[in-house]
Amino acid sequence: MRADARRNYDKLLDAARDAFTEAGIDATLDDIARRAGVGPGTLYRHFPTRQHLLEAVYIGEVQEMCRAADDLADLSPWDALVAWLRQYLSFAATKRAVAGELITYIDRDAEVFRSSREALVGAGDTLVQRAQEAGVLRPDTSFGEIGRLVGTIAGLSPSDPGELERMLGIVLDGLRYRPPDAGDAAAPSRSSSGRA
Repeated sequence: MRADARRNYDKLLDAARDAFTEAGIDATLDDIARRAGVGPGTLYRHFPTRQHLLEAVYIGEVQEMCRAADDLADLSPWDALVAWLRQYLSFAATKRAVAGELITYIDRDAEVFRSSREALVGAGDTLVQRAQEAGVLRPDTSFGEIGRLVGTIAGLSPSDPGELERMLGIVLDGLRYRPPDAGDAAAPSRSSSGRA
């Protein structure tokens, strides 16, 4: 792909991601072309159908999340996991919008969904296991559970834009491993009459 064609392709993917996240199925291809600053012909040269564009946006978002997991390897295990889950929060909103429409074209078990799930779970599992091995993440959880929690938060429609971040903070606080201290030991039991 020539450099100018690649730039147009990337601009179209960015515009489509934003449009599908904001407007869902109401986003038109003409609107996406306008957002990207290109003509409809340029859009159709790259993406002959709406399905082609949806799949490209979906795969691009998954690849970006997987790259992000690798890019965070230099951070401490906890900081890497937190940074990735913050990015996953916005990814989940886009994923929900695009996947919801893609399902009108293809089955939930289609290859694009299967391979994307495997890639995401692989990236998430790596970060989760690293944090658990470092003793900073609860050992009784998995990326599957954490991903569902973050995905649920991403699907909410709060009136305050900062609410989703605060909710994610609450989840992260609950995920951090804290060793039990001596004060958590159960107090000696006494009879209901108060006598020993």
